[in-house]
Amino acid sequence: MINIFYNEWVGFLRNKLFIFFAIFFSLLLIIVTFFGIIQNKKQIKSQTDAHNHIRQQWDTMDSSNPHSAAHFGTYAFKPNSLLNSLDEGINSVTGVVLRLEGHKQNEVAFSESSQSLIISKFGKFKVSLLFQFIIPLFLIFLAFNIYTSELSTGRLKLLIIQGNSLSKIVFAKILSLLSLATILLFLSILIQFFNFKQLAIDQLLRLSVFFFSYLAYYFIIISFTVLLSLMFKNNTSALSFTIITWLLWTIFLPKTIGNFTENMSPLSSRFELKEKMNQDRSKGIDGHNPFDERKEILEKEVLTEYNVDSLSQLPINFAGILMQADEEFGNEVWDKHYGELYKNLETQKRYYQFSGFLNPFASLQSLSMGSCGTDLFHHLDFLNEAELYRRYFVKTLNDEYAFGGSKTGDRGWKASNDFFRSIKNFNYQEASFMSIAYKYLIDICCLIFWMLTIICLITILSRKELL
Repeated sequence: MINIFYNEWVGFLRNKLFIFFAIFFSLLLIIVTFFGIIQNKKQIKSQTDAHNHIRQQWDTMDSSNPHSAAHFGTYAFKPNSLLNSLDEGINSVTGVVLRLEGHKQNEVAFSESSQSLIISKFGKFKVSLLFQFIIPLFLIFLAFNIYTSELSTGRLKLLIIQGNSLSKIVFAKILSLLSLATILLFLSILIQFFNFKQLAIDQLLRLSVFFFSYLAYYFIIISFTVLLSLMFKNNTSALSFTIITWLLWTIFLPKTIGNFTENMSPLSSRFELKEKMNQDRSKGIDGHNPFDERKEILEKEVLTEYNVDSLSQLPINFAGILMQADEEFGNEVWDKHYGELYKNLETQKRYYQFSGFLNPFASLQSLSMGSCGTDLFHHLDFLNEAELYRRYFVKTLNDEYAFGGSKTGDRGWKASNDFFRSIKNFNYQEASFMSIAYKYLIDICCLIFWMLTIICLITILSRKELL
C-alpha cells in the first residue's frame, strides 16, 4: 500500500495541471485565512472600543435617578473569538449587539447581512467557503477517474498480479488524495496557531474538532466518488452522479430539510410572539400605572411588612420596589415565551442534526460552526447570559432607588457617581467546548456512519470485482 501511495504522489507531481491547482488552492487558502484573521481582529477591536466607550459613559455619569439610568440602559456585545475567522456561522445573520434596559428585552441587532447588500446576497469569502464548497469539488475532479484510468490502461491488472488486493489499491489511492486535503487543512490550522498569543486547551480542542471534521468529510467525498467509479466503471457516469449528489448535499437537501424541521417544530411569528407576551404582561403589575389594582395589593404588603400606615412613613422608596416587581413579572413572561422559543429552536437544530445520516454535509456544517463557537447553541448561550446580566443590572438600579437612601415621593433624589461606577461589567465567557460537546455527538456519529458504510461498500465491491 505504501508503494502505491508513493507512486500516486509521483504521478501527481508529474502532472503540471495538478501542481498548478495545488499551488493555487494553497495560496488562496493562505490569503483568505490571513485576511480573515485581520478582519476578525478589526471586529474584535471595534467591539472592545465600543464596550469601553459604553463603560466610560457609566463611569463618568453624573448623579441621576437610578430608574432613569435603567431606561438609559447599556449594551452587550457578542464577542468575536479568534476562531470566527475560520467559520463565521450564524453571526453575520443574527447580529452581535444587544441593548439591555429596564422593562424590555430587545433582540440582537447590527448583523453584517442587514447592513451590506453584497454580504446578504453572496456571503463573505471565508475559509469555510473554500473548505465546504470549492476544495470538495477539486477533490471530486481528482478522484472520479483514479480507478477507471488504471482499469483502462491495464495497470490495475499489473498491480493485482504483484500481490496487491483491489481494496488495498483503492484505499491507497483514496489516502493519497486525502493526504492532499490534509495538507490544505493543515495550512489553515497552522496559520491559526500564529494567530494566538497563547493557545488554551479549549482552543486547541476546537481546532482539533474543526480539523478532523473536515478530514472525515473529505474522506467521505473522495471515497464516495471512488465508490461510484467502481460501480459504473465509466468516467462520465461516475463524475455526473457525484456532482449531482454533491449538489443535493450542499444546496437542495439543506433547504428541504430546513423547511421540514420548521414544520416539525413550528415557531410563532414575531408578531404572534409579541402579542402573546403583551397579553400575559397585561396580567401583571404595571410600575408606571398609578391606578393599577395590583399596585395597591403590593402597597398593602409593603406597609404591613414595615408596620406603617402610609407610604410617606416608609423608610424606603416604594417606587423602587414597585419597579422591581414590575420587572420580575416581566421576567416570568419572558422566561415562559422565550424559553419555549429557545426550546423549539434547539429541537429544530436536533432534527437537522439527524439529517446527517442522509446528508453528511449537514454534520460537517454543524461541527464546523460549533468548533468555531458560531452556531445556534453558542448564540443561545450568549442570549441567556446577556439576559441574566440585564436582570442583575436592572435589579441593582431598582434596589438602589428603593433602599439607597431615598423615600417615597422623593423624585428629585439621585444616586451618586460612585454607585454607577460600582455596577459590574458584562463580561461574557464563551462556553468551553467540553461542556457542550455532548450536543454534537449526533454529528460525529453521522460522519462515522458515512465513513464505515462507504468503507464496507468499497470492500464488498472490490471483492466482487475480483470474482
